[in-house]
Amino acid sequence: MTDTIQLAHGSGGLENQQLIHDLFFTAFDNPVLAAGEDAALIEGGRLAVSTDSFTVSPLFFPGGDIGTLAVAGTLNDVAMRGARPQHITVAFIIEEGVKMNMLIRIINSMREELAVSGAQVIAGDTKVVPRGVIDQLMINTTGFGTIVSDCNTRRIAAGDHLIISGDIARHGACIFAAREEIAIKGLTSDCCTLWPAIAPLLEAGLDVHAMRDATRGGISAVFNEWAQQTGLNFNLHEDNIPVSSEVRGFAEILGIDPYILACEGVFVMAVAAQDSAAVINLLHRHGHPRAALVGAVETTQGTATVLLHSAYGTKRRLEYPSGEILPRIC
Repeated sequence: MTDTIQLAHGSGGLENQQLIHDLFFTAFDNPVLAAGEDAALIEGGRLAVSTDSFTVSPLFFPGGDIGTLAVAGTLNDVAMRGARPQHITVAFIIEEGVKMNMLIRIINSMREELAVSGAQVIAGDTKVVPRGVIDQLMINTTGFGTIVSDCNTRRIAAGDHLIISGDIARHGACIFAAREEIAIKGLTSDCCTLWPAIAPLLEAGLDVHAMRDATRGGISAVFNEWAQQTGLNFNLHEDNIPVSSEVRGFAEILGIDPYILACEGVFVMAVAAQDSAAVINLLHRHGHPRAALVGAVETTQGTATVLLHSAYGTKRRLEYPSGEILPRIC
């Protein structure tokens, strides 16, 4: 562990995971926390809860703002556990001098995003700090939801099919472009609430083993974390991973791997092979037309890895992201 906290410790990559496991998991060790899921189960496994803090820069970006992000990001973590989002708490930390009309606009965005899932704000807090202490606004949210079907990493098994719900990396690319004032036509964040797409899958009784939204660290972080937790190999086919032309062009120009860029409206699934076609069909029908089968889970005789297979027959390891990927994307 390093002597000081670096930006990399909050980027969703290897340093972030080491900080969480070596410091926080050790200090607060208990079975609920040790599960390492996007949301914890309490009340005898009936209730899922997740908390998150948001400090994106800029506050407003194509496709959303910090308010949209705060609601969708936390409720998506609840939904990833197979829970119907119902309640949320909101805490605002506001820098002195923030314009009231800007705060009203953000709150209106939050109200609109809450309506997508029907969740309600049930508690909150407000703090105002002197100029220069923070950058305008930070929001902390805690979401609660009732379990419909418990999805968790422990259910992933060899033979499972891997599905991605849509084209990846749009949020990370959008935030970076907005911050640097790079104009890329058609590039918007994918930030959205995912419950409307997940509910039909669970209601249909499809055998969904695990879900994870690919936020900080992108799909690379998700698959590598799953490989570490399960001890299984995750084989991905590069040509099947949906990437928009805008993101692909952006990534190539700047030399950034799209697999490590954050999404805020895309999730990864491990499902029983016999149900993967039905899962993709339902995702297509409920607002995710680019959902695709991208790979499969296999047993391993050695160290669990994530392998990326190209159309030319070559393969390479998809490494866990490391270092400062893109600061302040959520």
